[in-house]
Amino acid sequence: MKDLGSPEIIFSAYLKSGHFFSSTFENFQSEFLQMALYVMLTISLRQVGSAESKDPEKPEEVDRLPDPTRKDAPGPVKRGGWRLMLYQNSLSIVFVILFLVSWAGHLYGSFKDANLQESLHGKPEKSLLDFLAEPQFWFETFQNWQSEFLSVASIVILTIFLRQKGSPESKPVDAAHTDTGK
Repeated sequence: MKDLGSPEIIFSAYLKSGHFFSSTFENFQSEFLQMALYVMLTISLRQVGSAESKDPEKPEEVDRLPDPTRKDAPGPVKRGGWRLMLYQNSLSIVFVILFLVSWAGHLYGSFKDANLQESLHGKPEKSLLDFLAEPQFWFETFQNWQSEFLSVASIVILTIFLRQKGSPESKPVDAAHTDTGK
C-alpha cells in the first residue's frame, strides 16, 4: 500500500484492518468447517481399518441412549425434550455456528480490504454483491478448505496402514490393518 501513496499503518491500526480480519477469519473458518464436518461425518461414515473410525461391527458407548437417571447427568439430559435434542447435537451446532461467523468475518475483512485496494487505485468501491461475484474471495475460501479436507482424509486413510506408538490417534502397533478404531 505504501507504493500507492498510503502511509504505513501502526500495528494497532492493522489489527482493525480488512486484511487482518480477512486473513484471521479465513483461517478460522476452515478450522471450524473441518471440525464440524469431522464431528458430523464420523456419526455415520465408517472406514474399515482406520483408527479414526468407529467399528462398524460393534456398538460404541457414544451411541447409547442418554440416561436421565444417571447421578451426574447434565441438566438437558435430565429435562429431556427439545433441550435434550439440542444438547445431544450441541457440538455440531456450535461448530457450524462458529464456521458461519468465521465465514462472515472473512467476507467482511476481504470486502473491506478489496474496497481499500480499489480506492488506492483510484477506482470506485464495489458493492457486496459485486464483490461476491468476483473470484478472489471464493479463491481464498476454497483454497483454505481444500487443505482441511486433505488433512482429514490423510489421517483417516494413513491410520489404516501406519502406526505411532503412544499416540491416541493411532491403533496399537501390533493391530491388523483391518482392525477399526483405537
